[in-house]
Amino acid sequence: MTDLEKAREFFGHDTYATKTTGIVIDSVGERSAVCSLEISSSHKNAYGGVMGGAIFTLADYTFAVAANFNAVQTVSVTSQINFLGMAKGKKLLASASLIKDGRTTCLYEVNVSDELGTKVAFVTISGMKLEKK
Repeated sequence: MTDLEKAREFFGHDTYATKTTGIVIDSVGERSAVCSLEISSSHKNAYGGVMGGAIFTLADYTFAVAANFNAVQTVSVTSQINFLGMAKGKKLLASASLIKDGRTTCLYEVNVSDELGTKVAFVTISGMKLEKK
């Protein structure tokens, strides 16, 4: 079984992100991940743009995959999201990467864009490691 298959199987138990929202893990690496979301009418706000909560859910889930795959269980402690622009495409892509890995905490950045390259959000997430591996 590949790392991608393992990640999809394990994180598939996050039913809100995977079943309700429709987020897919596209790739997973050493403290990094890329996830995507096909934009549907259920993700849109009253103005027709993607709801901020859907964008944040994608970013938070991508962080969770990057921080937890083959690692100590890590939960988010703080998050800061900066909305940069409206998605123009039909798919959102989030890319999470580690900035700092400490003994008990970590810091990740998550960049969210659409498949056309439109920058949608920049997110920083601090995590706390719950146990030692």
